[in-house]
Amino acid sequence: MLYDSVIDVIGDTPLVHIGEEVTGLRNIDLYAKLEMLNPFGSVKDRAAWSMASAGIDTARDGDQTMIELSSGNTAKALAVIAGMHGVRFRSVTNRMKVPEIKDLLLLIGADIEELPGQAECLDPTDADDPLARIHREISGPGSGYFHTDQYFNKRNVDAHVHGTGPEIIEDLGGAPAHFIACVGTAGSSTGVAQVLRAADPDVQVLGLVAHKSDFIPGIRNIDEVHEVGLFDPDTYDTIESVSADDAIDGMLTLVRRCGMLAGPTGGAAYFGAVRHLAKADAQLDGTGRRESAVFIVCDRIESYMSYVRNRRPDLLKQPARPGSVATLSDAEVAAVQTLSVDDARRWIQTESPLVIDLRGAFAYRALHIEGSINIVDELFGELIRGGVPFGTSRKVLLVCPVGEKSTRYAAALSRMGHNDTRSLEGGVIAWRDAGAPLVRD
Repeated sequence: MLYDSVIDVIGDTPLVHIGEEVTGLRNIDLYAKLEMLNPFGSVKDRAAWSMASAGIDTARDGDQTMIELSSGNTAKALAVIAGMHGVRFRSVTNRMKVPEIKDLLLLIGADIEELPGQAECLDPTDADDPLARIHREISGPGSGYFHTDQYFNKRNVDAHVHGTGPEIIEDLGGAPAHFIACVGTAGSSTGVAQVLRAADPDVQVLGLVAHKSDFIPGIRNIDEVHEVGLFDPDTYDTIESVSADDAIDGMLTLVRRCGMLAGPTGGAAYFGAVRHLAKADAQLDGTGRRESAVFIVCDRIESYMSYVRNRRPDLLKQPARPGSVATLSDAEVAAVQTLSVDDARRWIQTESPLVIDLRGAFAYRALHIEGSINIVDELFGELIRGGVPFGTSRKVLLVCPVGEKSTRYAAALSRMGHNDTRSLEGGVIAWRDAGAPLVRD
């Protein structure tokens, strides 16, 4: 097949059946929509071109910079499209959590600006976090930016209303009984669901989110999805959560059993789909009826090798590191001593523990507990993998935005023999809300 541009290759991705010998589903045919085969490597290619095509020529002629609040596949696709059209691209994000994506963006020629978000607890007298302020600045007239605005742009959804959804119906000869999608910006799940339900109002839509304390690239947790302008809970008949381990287990099945080099988001979609469909499958026993279900494999594994290495080093023939929070059991995390704000203040006053703030540097400089030191959580994780970085007799209080990460790192230190590490319950947000003093650097 001949194409005039790589842009023309976006869409028309395969729909591949996964057999009963893999899924264990006797009465439901499960299909994977291989969005990983889009030219830039992900389902975001569709939305990126849909949003960019509306203003790319104007941006070029007006010497504007294309800009997006993204740290992942949307930024990657937009950066490629911008470069093809002679337009500069800038990615603004809370923090680049996947180093391979950051390296690729830099290679493409993107400019990256990393800022903390509201969850990193900035100045309580400032109602807007940096991302909200920059959103306002770049969306205004005369800003010099072409803002694609993936979290609110209807063209994100339209890409799937006019592409992904109709492709599924055409390939199956009708709408499937079930559609399963991980929820990130909610563009693909919203657009596809609209099309499938227009064809068959009885289609069941499952939205998958990450466990609260887990990070799965491309998936929001149940609290974060409500921050996305395109998210509408009525889109989904059911919303369920999956863990990072679930995502990796599902990814392994797709990679090893199905020959699909899927990333952890596709793994989460597969794992959540099979778990959810098992009940519906059992209800079909003896009825003679068959149903179909579709999930999206949104991107490829190559961009997430560091993610897998950090969480499951055994898969890469590496020994588990004692300081890895990914290997903690629920019992180890539950055993951590957490301190309320009042108890923490008393402990700091009487025992002078080392207070380590795990937030980003920008948030720390804005406001922090007096006397605390700043080690960003990812760096702290790397540090303790080499052993306890301070004497085991030293009392330590770990602090993060809401108290989840600090508790897990405290559990990791306890496993390594540091028995007097505690976590601030509720994090800096609880400290601020209690009116406890914070200082500015």
